[in-house]
Amino acid sequence: MRPNRDGEQKLFSLFGRFSLIIVFGFTSAAAQSFSEFKKLQSASFTEFKDKQDNEFSKYLQMQWEEYQAYVTPALYKKEKPKNLPAIAEKKTPNVGPNLVINIKKAKKKIQTVQEKKKGYDLSFEFFGSPIGFDIDKRMKNATFYPNTKKGIVNFFSQLAASDYDDILRTLKVTSQEMNLNDWGLYMFVNRLAKSLYSSSDDAKLFSWFIFNKMGYRVRVGLSPSKHVVLLYAIRGTMYSTPNYILNKKRYYVISRYNQKSTGRIYTYAKEYPSAKKVLNFELKSLPKLTKSFDTKQVSFKEYGKTYRFSYRYNRNLIAYMKEYPQVDYQVFFNAPLEYETYSDIAKNLKLYTDNKKASAALNFVLRFVQKAFGYERDNEQFGREKVMFAEETLYYDKSDCEDRAVLYARLVKDLFGISVVGVKYKDHMSTALYVPMRGESVKVAGQRYVIADPTYINASLGQGIPKYRSIIPESFVYVK
Repeated sequence: MRPNRDGEQKLFSLFGRFSLIIVFGFTSAAAQSFSEFKKLQSASFTEFKDKQDNEFSKYLQMQWEEYQAYVTPALYKKEKPKNLPAIAEKKTPNVGPNLVINIKKAKKKIQTVQEKKKGYDLSFEFFGSPIGFDIDKRMKNATFYPNTKKGIVNFFSQLAASDYDDILRTLKVTSQEMNLNDWGLYMFVNRLAKSLYSSSDDAKLFSWFIFNKMGYRVRVGLSPSKHVVLLYAIRGTMYSTPNYILNKKRYYVISRYNQKSTGRIYTYAKEYPSAKKVLNFELKSLPKLTKSFDTKQVSFKEYGKTYRFSYRYNRNLIAYMKEYPQVDYQVFFNAPLEYETYSDIAKNLKLYTDNKKASAALNFVLRFVQKAFGYERDNEQFGREKVMFAEETLYYDKSDCEDRAVLYARLVKDLFGISVVGVKYKDHMSTALYVPMRGESVKVAGQRYVIADPTYINASLGQGIPKYRSIIPESFVYVK
């Protein structure tokens, strides 16, 4: 987008006058504080540990440009059905080979023991795990002043002259020990920043500096209201989120997920040197969080018989997943279950499916997902669109179509090893299995997949909701 030079000059001219008013309004105590700040700032320019920071600091002082925000659309083009469709219970033919659930053994845990000293400069809890950091004084004293791009340069200079290596090492070691993916690292750095600074602007500038030092493409911008805006490059798409196109690359204002546009901002065009990585939201393996288990019990009826299930879930993992923004479906479909949850569910289902014909076993698991949980759309339950991980669908009492599709796909893949895909429509999500059975089906990469709809109550394999029978799906989600 072409920069608005006149608008920028007016904006920063206004910021400059605002800063002068603040300076002349200082008390003597504030003047002394400001004097100490200036002394620290001037020293920082000559003490950069990394030579590239000197050039980048100079670059930040150059002309910034104005950019206008876009907002990515919601995942669904139409509102999802308010009420669950259902058909009468009807027994279907038992076909296919007999299936047996072989419960996977837990992976051996590699314990990494580190000495944890007491008396850290800063400590906080991260989803049940106590965390400690020693913080350099220059870093603690850094502040966003004045509220212009000059203040951003000042903050950067102070951190660039500080002993930030210890924090980077601790972040690297701790994130590896806790098996954090990029989203976990994002939350970790933000928790650290908010614990270190009372000002949200200071906290954002700290996160910007740290992520750049870790090699991530993160930009800082300034809004007309003189507040800091952070822009993150990510892999894939974050839906219903303000974003900006900088040098033909999209950057998201993650902190404003599912909120209104941030409008125009002023920022720079050049990346921080060596910053090449983007945030990847894939959750191929779960974070190693403190185990804090509760037990959930659910049940459903089939032909007058009640089936009861009991399984454990980790409260800290549920809290972690609750923070996830709305990203691509592949992330949710391909995340594993916590081992304890998986093993409990597998043992429960094994009682009723072992040595049953494939159709009977798969339909029983389908009934479990269809009938053991209430139905409610995300906007009514959470006030926003939220795709749940399989772990979350098992935790919450209610869920909607894509949540059930994620859970059913995960169970079919983990328990029986059968190929399964998510089937996406404009206002609905179903699943389909690669099995040689009769019934309604969809073509996926030239292969026939049989519909299995976890939202269509009492429907069996090959029975889809009538309104979608003549509709070509928008897309498919492949489950690994």
